[in-house]
Amino acid sequence: MSDLPNCPKCNSPYTYEDGALLICPECAHEWTPAAGAESGEDKLVVRDANGNLLQDGDSVSIIKDLKVKGSSSALKIGTKVKNIRLVEGDHNIDCHIDGFGAMKLKSEFVKKL
Repeated sequence: MSDLPNCPKCNSPYTYEDGALLICPECAHEWTPAAGAESGEDKLVVRDANGNLLQDGDSVSIIKDLKVKGSSSALKIGTKVKNIRLVEGDHNIDCHIDGFGAMKLKSEFVKKL
């Protein structure tokens, strides 16, 4: 078994070598082995509504009522969301909310617990 590092972008263990590059088949991220060791520059920085730094696995609370597209109900203020996952894009929090299922939230509408 090879000792290739996990993907610095999605942390997938299924990386493989292609010439001088390492490639992740799950997110299609390509990097050189030297760049993988210094992956501090590629870190995703996400802050909540109060400016607190968020990390994967944090718990947050929703700070205002949010309408859910395609649903007649809304997420109420104070709803707690556990074990978030940070992703790139406009809606930068990926999570599972009890009673609603999988959701994507904007970090500007949550605060860290």
